[in-house]
Amino acid sequence: MVAGSRPTMDEITFKSDTVLSDVHLYTPNQRHLMVRLNGMGQPVFLSQFKLLWNRDSGVKGGDVRTEETPPTDTASPPGSGCHSEGVSLQAEADTSSQEGLEAQLDEDGDLDVVRRPRAASDPPGPLRDKVWRGALLLADYVLFQRDLFQGRTVLELGGGTGLASIIAATVARTVYCTDVGADLLAMCQRNVALNSHLTAAGGGVVKVKELDWLRDDLCTDPEVPFSWSEEDVSDLYGHTTILLAAEVFYDDDLTDALFKTLSRLAHKLKNACTAILSVEKRLNFTLRHLDVTCEAYDHFRSCLRQLERLADGRLRFVVEPVDASFPQLLVYERIQQLELWKVFVEPVTGPVPSAGTAP
Repeated sequence: MVAGSRPTMDEITFKSDTVLSDVHLYTPNQRHLMVRLNGMGQPVFLSQFKLLWNRDSGVKGGDVRTEETPPTDTASPPGSGCHSEGVSLQAEADTSSQEGLEAQLDEDGDLDVVRRPRAASDPPGPLRDKVWRGALLLADYVLFQRDLFQGRTVLELGGGTGLASIIAATVARTVYCTDVGADLLAMCQRNVALNSHLTAAGGGVVKVKELDWLRDDLCTDPEVPFSWSEEDVSDLYGHTTILLAAEVFYDDDLTDALFKTLSRLAHKLKNACTAILSVEKRLNFTLRHLDVTCEAYDHFRSCLRQLERLADGRLRFVVEPVDASFPQLLVYERIQQLELWKVFVEPVTGPVPSAGTAP
């Protein structure tokens, strides 16, 4: 990096005293499908999932192969997801088998423990190691609150595989799915194309764009892939009323950057907006505490409180938790650590509370 230049999102590094997930240390079986490390040292996964659209129209989707970055869980027990009318997202069964379960030694003479083979009768597990569960929870909420998204312009921050954006575009008018990194954005664009039949019926459009939370302005250079046209910028600021973010609160620096971006965008948008944030409360062992903590989640909650205290005379941020008891239409394990939060961004019409006032 050139001295004096500003870092970008993909140059952020994790603090050395935090172990995000066991998957950073080893890949216990092939279902993790880790293909490489990105520039941040984060594992990049090749995920496989199938979107099945169970509606009266009988439209069904095909296989979609995507990449996504960390962290994910390493265990994959049989799922507890429920099947119902709507969208079904299912993992392909891993039918690989292993011959000979007797104890073996590796080349160094150490015991080589072989995992139990997956039986053909075993039900496929949920997509907990394929797509982050927070994205699935957010997509479920979109399907539950279809009227909220009908005909709207939506902006997703940190779209990753594009799952939530694709689901939102089945009812929304335009969805801007944003992230950073040419390879990740190209992968997301492929997913959008592969699932275009899901959005075509309602006329929704997903536009994949670069949006770096560590930069104040959108990239409008036409020579840069996934840059913004003048029309897109005008549409974004003139019509966006819903912002989405799922599973992007795993690193404190990026969490700070996202909330600054959220505030910056809210001040540029023409209309009042609602941000819907999905987070999983992950318990991780940290060397600093020598104990299991949930520092990333705690920092996320701290940022929510700071945002609610923010008062600049123009906008008011109102934070509310979302009851996650709404119907589950996607197949995944909806654990109690999954949470949704709404941030209502409204123009200030009455007396402005002092900046130090507690929410």
